[in-house]
Amino acid sequence: MAHALTRRRLLLAGAGTAAAAVVGGLTARELSRPRPGPVPTLPDAPTGDERLIRIRSAARGREVDFWTAVPDGYGDGRGLPVCLVLHGASATPRGFSRFGLARFLTDAVRRGAPPFVLAGATGGGLSWRRSGDDDPQRMVREEVPTWCARRGFDVDRTAVWGWSTGGFGALLLAEAYPGWLRAVAACSPAVRPGDAVFAGAARLRGTPVGLWCGRQDNFLRDVRALAGVLPEPPVRAAWADGRHNFAYWGTVIPDAFALLGAALDPPRP
Repeated sequence: MAHALTRRRLLLAGAGTAAAAVVGGLTARELSRPRPGPVPTLPDAPTGDERLIRIRSAARGREVDFWTAVPDGYGDGRGLPVCLVLHGASATPRGFSRFGLARFLTDAVRRGAPPFVLAGATGGGLSWRRSGDDDPQRMVREEVPTWCARRGFDVDRTAVWGWSTGGFGALLLAEAYPGWLRAVAACSPAVRPGDAVFAGAARLRGTPVGLWCGRQDNFLRDVRALAGVLPEPPVRAAWADGRHNFAYWGTVIPDAFALLGAALDPPRP
C-alpha cells in the first residue's frame, strides 16, 4: 500500500508543475549525438550554496569535478536528501552553473517541491559504463554518496536524474542496484532497443521512473518504446515539442524536480 501511495503522489506532483518558459526560434538541427545546445530560459530564482571542487576518484583513476547545489534558504544542505546528477556526453559539472541547475532547484522548492540537494561528478564520455579500469558507475554508487555524507547530506534518501547519455546512465544505475534509488528521472535518454537499458528493464520494477523527450528528438521513438516495456508504467511520460538540447530540457526540469522532491520526501521511518 505504501508503494502505491508513493506512485500516486509522484503522479500528482508531476501533473501539478508548471514548466519554465520555452526558448523559441531554434535553428540548430536535431542531432543523434547529444549536444547541450542553447541555454534555456532560466527561472527567476537565486542559487543557494553551490560548490565545484576537484576530488580524487579511485573508481575512475583520476581527479574529477564534484559539483553540489543546495536550494536557496537551506544553508549548507545538512540533512537534505540527494539527487545524483548524470550529465550528457557534451557536458560536465563545470557547465552546470551556466545551465542554471541551482536556480532550477531553488525555483522547484519555491513552487512546493520538498527540498533536496543536487550532486554530480564528471563521468566522461563512457555513457556511465565501465571501460577497463575507468568505472564511472562505481564512482556514482560508492564514492559520490561518501562525498555527500561528508557534507552532512542524507544519503539514505537518494534519487538520480540525467539527460541524454546521462539519462541512459541513470536508468542503467537503477537497474544495476535495484531498490537503492527512490526514483529515476531521465530526460531524452540515449537508449536504443536491444541495448543494456532495454535488456535490464525488468530490474526497474519497484523504482518510480519518469521519462521526457522532445517530439523533434531522434530518440523519441526509442524512449517511447522503453516506456512501453517497463515492468510498471512510468510515473511520468511526457512528449512535447523540443530537440535534443538544453533549450528543451530546461522546459521539463521543473516537472522532473517536482517528481524527485516528492520521491525523496519524507524520510524513511
